[in-house]
Amino acid sequence: MNETLTKKDKLKQLIVILIPILVTQLSMYSMNFFDTMMSGHYSAEDLAGVAIGSSLWVPVFTGLSGILLSITPIVAHLVGGSKKEGVAYSVIQGVYLACIMSGLVIVAGFFVMEPILSGMDLDSNVERVANDYLIALGLGIVPLFIVNVLRCFIDALGKTRVTMLITLSSLPINVVFNYMLIFGKFGLPELGGVGAGYASAITYWVLLIISVAIVIRQRPFADYHIFSRIYAVSITKWKEILKLGVPIGFSIFFETSIFAAVTLLMSGFDTVTIASHQAALNFASFLYMVPLSISMALTIVVGFEVGAGRYRDAVQYSWIGVSIAVGMALVCGLVLFFFRTDIAAIYSGDGAVVKLTSTFLIYALFFQLSDAIQAPVQGALRGYKDVNVTFIMALVSYWVIGLPLGYYLANHTDALAFGYWIGLIAGLAIGALTLLFRLIYIQKQTSSHTQQTFQ
Repeated sequence: MNETLTKKDKLKQLIVILIPILVTQLSMYSMNFFDTMMSGHYSAEDLAGVAIGSSLWVPVFTGLSGILLSITPIVAHLVGGSKKEGVAYSVIQGVYLACIMSGLVIVAGFFVMEPILSGMDLDSNVERVANDYLIALGLGIVPLFIVNVLRCFIDALGKTRVTMLITLSSLPINVVFNYMLIFGKFGLPELGGVGAGYASAITYWVLLIISVAIVIRQRPFADYHIFSRIYAVSITKWKEILKLGVPIGFSIFFETSIFAAVTLLMSGFDTVTIASHQAALNFASFLYMVPLSISMALTIVVGFEVGAGRYRDAVQYSWIGVSIAVGMALVCGLVLFFFRTDIAAIYSGDGAVVKLTSTFLIYALFFQLSDAIQAPVQGALRGYKDVNVTFIMALVSYWVIGLPLGYYLANHTDALAFGYWIGLIAGLAIGALTLLFRLIYIQKQTSSHTQQTFQ
């Protein structure tokens, strides 16, 4: 990544970093899609089991992996400030922390997984598939968390295309092992949906081997000598990673778990409503990959400029990113509005489900507009290492405002199921506005600090 002098150069560099991140996020999203879809072709029980297992795993994984995202701004600041000697030390401490976190997840899963599944009143076969799927997936938790650390290091250097290629290579691996282990091909056991868990675990180990090989052998990563020596555990560095990462992780957890909570609360509605809600939410989550990717790209470029003390450039990058996100949201909004019935038909051939899904998708349009502001702004704030206030805002906007408002509207007004979506939209909008004000405040603070330095 290089210093840029004009807005045009900044736009070009941001796009070069952004596009591979977007492809990477879509690829990761596709992996979960193939697990669910291929299990569904085996049996309805396996589909339900894998879907339930995934719904329990995804909020936990995204929240905890969010903690490790702090490696990106830490490395970006070091590189931007020409302190390359500290990069390997920070990355290895991140790897140590990833291993500890993986172990804690495995231990916690051993004690809480069975009681949670038993309390859901599931069909015995569905419960078995969900339980065994999560156990199988657990075999790949350690490499998955370490891969996330290495991905943050690679992305922080602006080499997001490498991450994209690594992730793209995982898709065919995952699909092939899914096919062999779900359906019992080429002499392997026929495991049904549980096979998808083992396939994912194998894929994570392959990803780790590829990532380590690239970091060791390929420049510019090899120049940092990440694995050239053994570093002692540093509680001080862990504190730095956690101080920055825990608020990031909790912010992501609050955002992802709110949708799981709404789905749980909607279980009292009829099957058509639940199916329509899930279909619309799935497509909205797919579109969210755009602002999320812009957010991750902004963390890299803003962190690089802030680390180098070029605060004016950091401000320009922030608003270029938000502008791109808003523009993309308008395009996606038009697609949603005019093609909502066609989009709904992708998920179901049932006329009632298609009709209701297309209505839910109109509400999803407003998600896009709020996400176009809150996600990029959140990414820019992470580049400034400003995460604590963001965490509080996420908690308040989603859980204190959005969910209670949605519950009230759904259960005490004529809005019914749409009430939950209205509540979520309100929470997202309030979160977007408060984050926007926070970014403007931080930019003014850094600008004022720069002026005082030169006086």
